[in-house]
Amino acid sequence: MSFQNQHPRVAVVILNWNGSKYLDQFLPFVLKSSYPNMELIVADNASTDDSLELMDQKFPRIRVIRLKENHGFARGYNEALKEVQAHYYVLLNSDVEVHPGWLDPVIERMEQDPAIGAAQPKMLSYDQKDLFEYAGAAGGWLDWLGYPFARGRVFETCETDYGQYNQAKPVFWASGAALFIRSELFRQLKGFDEYFFAHMEEIDLCWRLQLAGYTVYSCPESEVYHVGAGTLKKENPQKTFLNFRNNLIMLAKNLPGSAAVWKIPVRILLDLLSGVKFLFSNGAIYFFEVLKAHLAFFYWLLFRRAESNFPESKKGKLKGWINRSIVWSYFVKGEKTFTEIVKHKD
Repeated sequence: MSFQNQHPRVAVVILNWNGSKYLDQFLPFVLKSSYPNMELIVADNASTDDSLELMDQKFPRIRVIRLKENHGFARGYNEALKEVQAHYYVLLNSDVEVHPGWLDPVIERMEQDPAIGAAQPKMLSYDQKDLFEYAGAAGGWLDWLGYPFARGRVFETCETDYGQYNQAKPVFWASGAALFIRSELFRQLKGFDEYFFAHMEEIDLCWRLQLAGYTVYSCPESEVYHVGAGTLKKENPQKTFLNFRNNLIMLAKNLPGSAAVWKIPVRILLDLLSGVKFLFSNGAIYFFEVLKAHLAFFYWLLFRRAESNFPESKKGKLKGWINRSIVWSYFVKGEKTFTEIVKHKD
């Protein structure tokens, strides 16, 4: 039976924490989705604003899962999705604007290729809609030292979208701001690593998914518009801590041991150089967040490793990564775009 005649059940789940402004602004767009077999769910991470009152008064027909405490992104979704039955989960940030047909092309592509375990739409900036958005752009990649970048975004440089990444491609990771994933794979891989709390957990999950033999895809036939930094603002020091700590944990979990023993020390050295840069540009607090992240990584390594999800297999072939440093390409060679760095026409 064709995709048009048999639409698998899709659950769009928005994890909310104190985001009533975004729920009020963007839920009406999700409600206009044309996909015929969609359930929209808001999972509330113990908000202290008026989010729940808003849902009761303005969106009473939308199912709400009320979590008893703020579990962060990782455990919040893990807990909420235990209560959701669907063929596909779509994890959508509350600060994302969608168009009516945004679900169909991604689900159709995943239905046509059972090897695709997760996917994302093209992510553009809500404030400047011809600009790729930081948290995913047209699909995430990774360099050989674990630095994430994307088709359309390298470090702080977000490219203008003129159709250069409009071809669907395998990537390394899909953005957690609009992550499509097969529900059985999410359960099989035990979901997000809850130790991460927030940041990098979607990259870690996609890495484990690839090691299990599946692929991750960018599907630019669908476009969404992301505000970004809706929960933790970009300048929040905790974001710096979580990004640096979780990236090191992710490397320790997923790299082969022979690579981890030298790549992690190199990353720590480069992190310290970033910390020194913070010291002279952003203030001492960010420098100390980097140091704190390193101490927290060693604490995890020595005492808390058992709390993390490790890959069940490391045999899968990885796509969407390059065997060189984007730090060197970007800061030394001056290559600011994805195409310049990967050296091919995408």
